Amino acid sequence: MRIRSFEFNLRELAGSMGDFGTLFPLAIGYIAICGLNPSGLLVMMGLANIITGLVYRLPMPIEPMKVLAAVAIAQHWSPSMVYASGFAMGVVWLLFSLSGIMSWIARITPHAVIRGIQVALGVLLAITAYKMLATWWVLGLVSVIIVLTLRQNRYAPAAIVLIGLGIAIMVLQGRLSHIASPAFQLPPLTRFRWEEVWQTLLLAGFAQIPLTATNAVIATAALIKTYWPERPVEEKKLALNMGVMNLIIPFFGGMPLCHGAGGLAGQYYFGARTGGTNIIEGVIEISLGLFLSSSIAALFAAFPLAIIGAMMFLVGVELARFARDIRFPKEAIPFGVTLVVAVGTNMAYGFLAGLIIHYAIRRLYREKGWCRCHHDVTAPV
Repeated sequence: MRIRSFEFNLRELAGSMGDFGTLFPLAIGYIAICGLNPSGLLVMMGLANIITGLVYRLPMPIEPMKVLAAVAIAQHWSPSMVYASGFAMGVVWLLFSLSGIMSWIARITPHAVIRGIQVALGVLLAITAYKMLATWWVLGLVSVIIVLTLRQNRYAPAAIVLIGLGIAIMVLQGRLSHIASPAFQLPPLTRFRWEEVWQTLLLAGFAQIPLTATNAVIATAALIKTYWPERPVEEKKLALNMGVMNLIIPFFGGMPLCHGAGGLAGQYYFGARTGGTNIIEGVIEISLGLFLSSSIAALFAAFPLAIIGAMMFLVGVELARFARDIRFPKEAIPFGVTLVVAVGTNMAYGFLAGLIIHYAIRRLYREKGWCRCHHDVTAPV
């Protein structure tokens, strides 16, 4: 069967909205607290989406780097520091790709650890979603029912219905009355001081690296192989894409960007199947950045959180279902350690803990002579 590279329909439009839950809060923080130009942030993200869609011909989420965003917002970084951190990540991921480091990390990462990271991400999404649902339980429950009822509907996909519902609620509550009229604005040319590159690496960049390696590269590549086994994407290519992307966008007002397994799961869950999803999302983001940049933070902030929470919760459940192919008892311990540590601390520590446990068990089984199989050393024969 011939796999289509691009489709432009309601299903792909719905899929393009599947990862909005990770975009809204961090974009608001970057704009409202760090002072990033909304036009630059959205237009650069939109262009990255379009180019990525054209290159991969698959849904490929473009998301803010979460550790950098969290630290930048908490510490009230200046715009130039945000741009410097993006450039630093561009250098890091270009080096990781071209040197082969990313491919080596992918090779030594066992299946159980990858699944542990994916399920941990699902649990963390569900926890965040619970907090959003708690802002309006009734709306959240209605939204969950809408998703479960309409997710596969070709004519009224769940994500589009939910976005429409959110906009209707904003209108009824009068939250759009203060929104400025559309006005054209191009992204600015931006710059940073070179000393800020190293400064932001120390503050948050080095902490971002293992999270990006696990979630944005290894887990995303694994998810692509699951959803589209006939179109695998190598880890080094994902790293290269992030490197090139982040070397360019800081000079036009863009925030540090990466891929992400959670975003991909969200896109797929709500209908994304082709590169058309990225192109549609990119056009939406560019349009918002060019014509509504003065109001975008207020628009994002006014959207009902319970609706986003419902979408995120069901995506989290979908990710957690990947635990089904864990081979018990062979992979149970590395998987469990990865999951528990990742949820209890962060995914970088979970990844390292899972690797250590996997290879410790592997060495123990070899020393005890319990397994003569080179490729499956975690189970006796």
